[in-house]
Amino acid sequence: MNSKKIKAWSVHAFTASGVVFGLLALLAILDNDPKMAFVWMGITLFIDGIDGTLARRYDVKNQVPEFDGTVLDLIIDYLTYVFVPAIFVYCYVPLPEGTKTLTAAIILLSSFFCFCNKHMKSADNYFVGFPATWNIVALYYVVLSPPAWVIFIATVMLAILSVVPIKFLHPFRVRKAMPLNIFFTVIWLIASAFLIAQYGHFKVWTLMLWWVSGLYFIGFGIWQTICDRK
Repeated sequence: MNSKKIKAWSVHAFTASGVVFGLLALLAILDNDPKMAFVWMGITLFIDGIDGTLARRYDVKNQVPEFDGTVLDLIIDYLTYVFVPAIFVYCYVPLPEGTKTLTAAIILLSSFFCFCNKHMKSADNYFVGFPATWNIVALYYVVLSPPAWVIFIATVMLAILSVVPIKFLHPFRVRKAMPLNIFFTVIWLIASAFLIAQYGHFKVWTLMLWWVSGLYFIGFGIWQTICDRK
């Protein structure tokens, strides 16, 4: 096996490691340790954020044509972005009485459309429809602590948005304003890491950075959707 193939298989192994951290997140949930669950989910987010870049850098598709890295990525993403967060929401997020199972089911079922949608990404690399990032949504639910009925309605609305052709920014693939996109991504990641470290005792400055960077992503996607329809 030549060095190029070894590097390509190493990228696949790196992607596959996400399933281990997803398992650790699930075990942390079952062990009543939501803070560590977010730590492990954060690591899976980091892996998913850079494995695509590594795959393109080392020409994985051509070096290992017999192994479909896209399928591997989708399987692990469904586990770490959808299944584990659905269990987290079920266990730790306040919901109206009698809606816990329904809420988890809405998360699990609506995400199938995102993952099976052949047009989930636009030609300019935006996500089309809510990209089933329920791990991020779970963090917002915990940090913002809205009333239970607001969380349930928000979950339903996000599920509906998975089939609505609204653009959501992919910070590492969209070319437009890429340096700014990456800047706000780094700010959001740093703020999120601090919020997890401060779990239950959030600092105002951290929340402000988190809010500003988060609103940038929402606003950018809405603006691009409006521009496309003019």
